[in-house]
Amino acid sequence: MANALMVIQPYWHQGTWVFDDESVELDKEPFVQGIPEMIDELVKDIPNARSGFVLLFSSMPFAGYQVELTWLREEYGGNWYRVKDQPTGGWLCPALFRYFETAPASLYVKAEPGRGRHEPSEIPALRKRIEDLEQLAGKLTLENELLRTGRDRQSSSWD
Repeated sequence: MANALMVIQPYWHQGTWVFDDESVELDKEPFVQGIPEMIDELVKDIPNARSGFVLLFSSMPFAGYQVELTWLREEYGGNWYRVKDQPTGGWLCPALFRYFETAPASLYVKAEPGRGRHEPSEIPALRKRIEDLEQLAGKLTLENELLRTGRDRQSSSWD
């Protein structure tokens, strides 16, 4: 049986929201046709959301959901949904069927802060920066120890 509550981590990439989900073989799957604007509204209070956030979604209501999307119609293999009781709507592509056998009548959604993410090309530079900071921390610890030891010797010579 599939999970009742799904989790993805969308992030901003090349001018739109995308997400990766290895479990269903999706990489940089874009949100299009009104969905990016809906996401913008969902994450408006999440600092640095474009670096990545957690998106929980289900075909059943769950505690704390923010938005209910209601199904409108099928088109080009995807499905149109709108925010319940609002004119705002958007198209979810056929990737929806990686999570559901059929298009749900309603989708319940919640956005939460995430850890953020970095482009693969940034990882070597980040690792180098971490190594540099670890080296600096080690040097500062050693200098602090030498200063403390010297101060202890000096105060002992005054006694």
